[in-house]
Amino acid sequence: MDKNQATGLFLISALLLVYLFFFSPKKPDDKATGKTPPATTAAAKATAAAVPPASVAAIAPEAALDSTAGVVKNDSLTNDNLRIAFSSRGGRITAVRLRKYKTFFGKPMDLFDAKTARMDTKFRTVDGKTVKFSDLNFQSVASKATDGASVLTFTAPVAGGSIVQTYSLPANSFELKYDLRLNGLERTVAQEPLTFTFVDEVRQTEQDLKQNRNHTTINHYLAAGDQGALAEASEKPEEFKAAGPVRWAAHKHDFFVAGLIADQQPFSGGAFNADVNLGDSTTIKTLSTTLTLPVAEVEQGRGQYRFFFGPNSFNLLKSVAPEFDRNVYLGWGLFRWVNRFVVLPVFHFLEQYISSYGLIIALLVLLIKLVTWPLTYKTYESQARMKVLKPEIDELKAKYGDDATKVQQETMKLYSTFGVSPLSGCVPTLLTLPILFAMFQFFPNAIELRQQTFLWAKDLSSYDVFIKLPFFVKWYGDHVSMFTLMMTASTLLMTWQSNQTNTAMQGPMKTYSYLMPIIFLFVLNSFAAGLTWYYFVSNVITFAQQAITKSFVDDTKIRAQLDANKIKNKDKKPGGIQGRIADAMKAAQEREAQAKRKS
Repeated sequence: MDKNQATGLFLISALLLVYLFFFSPKKPDDKATGKTPPATTAAAKATAAAVPPASVAAIAPEAALDSTAGVVKNDSLTNDNLRIAFSSRGGRITAVRLRKYKTFFGKPMDLFDAKTARMDTKFRTVDGKTVKFSDLNFQSVASKATDGASVLTFTAPVAGGSIVQTYSLPANSFELKYDLRLNGLERTVAQEPLTFTFVDEVRQTEQDLKQNRNHTTINHYLAAGDQGALAEASEKPEEFKAAGPVRWAAHKHDFFVAGLIADQQPFSGGAFNADVNLGDSTTIKTLSTTLTLPVAEVEQGRGQYRFFFGPNSFNLLKSVAPEFDRNVYLGWGLFRWVNRFVVLPVFHFLEQYISSYGLIIALLVLLIKLVTWPLTYKTYESQARMKVLKPEIDELKAKYGDDATKVQQETMKLYSTFGVSPLSGCVPTLLTLPILFAMFQFFPNAIELRQQTFLWAKDLSSYDVFIKLPFFVKWYGDHVSMFTLMMTASTLLMTWQSNQTNTAMQGPMKTYSYLMPIIFLFVLNSFAAGLTWYYFVSNVITFAQQAITKSFVDDTKIRAQLDANKIKNKDKKPGGIQGRIADAMKAAQEREAQAKRKS
């Protein structure tokens, strides 16, 4: 590897570091203390607090007594996937349990419960009073729909009319249908939107608290077709107010989603808030959503919505609502396309036949390496050309001594004469970067890997703990990831082997080639075990590829080809990028000469 290739390696590594710094979620410092929730979050929580029943009594005292009196009753709807708890106080959802999942700590997977979340709906009367559903005690009736769905209907008499909420849970579904009607209240309810609020104090459910927190946010989708989200990893309060009607909003936890979708008319507006209190080890993030429901739709019986409570699985979410699969973060731009149309389909195909996800990852690496082998061959072939030209380059260095500009200028001329491009070895590697970057987003966000064990790793979607350290090392952590060590060791071995073959690598650039693997030892120690296992297997396969490729590359034939190019290009001037580089070097040399003459 000569200086030009080393420069290419430097650029590639720099791109990777820039990506990690700007686009990978930034992890907050768990040791930060003393941060208190801002006023905006406190106000959001206050929206779910109960108000005195007097606000209902102002509508009609006799109806208010009917609605607020009585014992609070708890009900539930259950299918194979969900158990949803309800309270007659407000006729609202109080808890959701995902029956087929557990937390990393082996506890039932409660998406939220009465202690960590509050839902409520309110409206204003024509005389300016505010009525909250949580002030009313609804009467519940359970039934079965013709399609087999379990139905729970809550009714509260108010001011000569009634509020009716109907929840319908189909069998084997993660969706809960929700119908809301205001019957006979046209003269009582002000002609302004109803307000639905959902405050969610998210608790830790995964091994890595930082990743759990950094992957928790609120996503939304506007009726105009714009998808948006609050910043995931921000340590400051995040707020957003929708500029138009909202089609859906979702509280995205690390691997699960609690969302509300408008089936008929969209929500007329929405506001979203997220807050992190690093001093609170119980709540990793507080999410608050406020949606406004068109009153005319509710009064006319068209208040039809759907809740989604389920896993953050791409194939499942893409059929829920337009762009709802955006809750699965697969990267941005080209990297998302690579994950969606290449990595995920291959991954799902392999898991139909193989139960071990560690083996699936190994096969995924093998398939990608086979597809990109032509690019790898081009890179190796370019290295072989540079190696063959080493004697001529050494002569130039000896001839021009310390005049680096002249050496570079003559080297570019040499490359042009022999028909060699110093970038030919870098371009194929750059073409594989989309796959490299895509993997950084796929492994930490793929629910398919959640709690999948392999060797000593308990969860391939999180870091593997081979040794738990009794202390915390800055930039490294309090654990030793063996997959990261294996990846680092194999990368160092590859670097050493490359430096033995490419003796042109000398001085600082040679040292730098060993520095990058050490840097990634610290960077990737807390990344998903699936990712570091992927790179270790990739290194092993690369060793095999190099051995096989080497048998097809004959230095004697390459030398003969370069000599033929030399005769052919004897009087040819450098063109393209090489020509521009040569011209720039020549201009720099002339400026340097002028500066010396003036001095």
